[in-house]
Amino acid sequence: MIDRHHDLPLNRQAKVLGISRGSVYYLPRSVPAADLALMRRIDALHLEYPFAGSRMLQGLLNAEGHVAGRLHVATLMKRMGVEALYRRPRTSKRMPGHAIFP
Repeated sequence: MIDRHHDLPLNRQAKVLGISRGSVYYLPRSVPAADLALMRRIDALHLEYPFAGSRMLQGLLNAEGHVAGRLHVATLMKRMGVEALYRRPRTSKRMPGHAIFP
């Protein structure tokens, strides 16, 4: 979409396309190899312990010799789309037998 060798300036191209000028210059960074290894291990541990959150996974990883903080584990879990399975409150579910009043 954006042509860097076009006569039209990059900021004008971005304005025509309706995207922010900062996103034109953004270059994504690759994920470090250490984080990829950690993400693979988090995925394996999540399959084994689906109820484990970032605190428990951080403890399991530290027991195995991986050095990772809880917030870093939580960030990697969020990036992978992994979250702990646990009972959540069902406050919005109405019971079928209850009457609805105006």
